[in-house]
Amino acid sequence: MNKLEAEYAARLEALKGVGEIADYRFECVKLRLADRTFYTPDFMVLRADGEFEMHEVKGFWEDDARVKIKTAAELFPFKFIAARKQKGAWVFEEF
Repeated sequence: MNKLEAEYAARLEALKGVGEIADYRFECVKLRLADRTFYTPDFMVLRADGEFEMHEVKGFWEDDARVKIKTAAELFPFKFIAARKQKGAWVFEEF
């Protein structure tokens, strides 16, 4: 886990502490997008209502990473959320 991912994990831990999410795991799923093409979300998050979300933490986007998360969002029945730190605050993008 890099520094930004660890910071996001601390945020998730705080949300878990107040009951907004039930649990989370770091890099625990690997999604097949095509032959020899996979996407591993940074965090799998179990919301308090029982729904799963896949969270991706980015300092900046590489083109292939954006294509992979968009493809995963089309193929799998999860909400995909990208989190980026901007001027000290988390900014979210939903796919």
